[in-house]
Amino acid sequence: MSTFESRKKQRELNEKLIKFALIAAATISILTTLGILFSILFEAIEFFKLRSFWYFITGTEWSPGVVGSKFGAVPIFAGTFVITIIALAVAIPVGLGSAIYMSEYATPTVRDYLKPILEVLAGIPTVVYGFFAAITVAPMIVNAAESIGLEATFNSALASGIVMGIMIIPVISSLSDDVIRSVPDSQRKAAFGLGMTHGETIRNIVLPSAMPGIISASLLGLSKALGETMIVVMAAGLRPNLSWNPLEDMTTVTVTIVNSLVGDFEFSSPETLSAFALGLVLFVVTLVLNMISLSLIRKFKEKYKVNTL
Repeated sequence: MSTFESRKKQRELNEKLIKFALIAAATISILTTLGILFSILFEAIEFFKLRSFWYFITGTEWSPGVVGSKFGAVPIFAGTFVITIIALAVAIPVGLGSAIYMSEYATPTVRDYLKPILEVLAGIPTVVYGFFAAITVAPMIVNAAESIGLEATFNSALASGIVMGIMIIPVISSLSDDVIRSVPDSQRKAAFGLGMTHGETIRNIVLPSAMPGIISASLLGLSKALGETMIVVMAAGLRPNLSWNPLEDMTTVTVTIVNSLVGDFEFSSPETLSAFALGLVLFVVTLVLNMISLSLIRKFKEKYKVNTL
């Protein structure tokens, strides 16, 4: 056997080993996801054997651990969505705006200083954010509401949502910055050659091209907001409250799951099993949001391809 044939077989063997390792990694990821799903699903089914599924998804009262306990999850999911929407309303404009500035306007020296400072926010423990929300932001909101004749509680969805939005700014900003910078510079030069201003180029060329990545970054921030617990506990409270008023106290799915699992109830009790039912519904909601975002990303990619032909 010649040296060339020996090297060729060695390369083919290395290729097969790499392919096997990649297949194994993908398989582990898929099996882990399925394991998480089924571990939640089986326990959730046990809960729905004890309590009505219809009332769980449509009921407006959540009162476990009392005589005639009720498990209506609508107030919990309403609080989750209110706080999450507030957080995204804070994080997306600020995060995307900072990403546009750092990628399009800031000099390399300024960017090298600003981006690490911004990303420091990502390393702050959530309990510190919780203290900031409870001690600083909540009293400011109460005072501001009183000054205009409104009533606000010190535990409010608004305080929790604002601080949660601050927490996820680095996620959206950092990823959006990388995506915007990856847009080919030739497209900017072509827009300038057609007489567009810098702002028009960003609005009509850069942002549409980077929109799939921006949507992915926003989705990642959404997932982080949906899974946050400590800020909600310290700033929004624990009461399931069916209200769209952000100045009132309310709670979220993840906080309720923690409360259900750390109680003194038996594992087979409805109070404990309700945590798995909540987790299953949250899993489905997250899956639907992912599917919607993937559909939007696909539409933007198709539009971008058509526009560049």
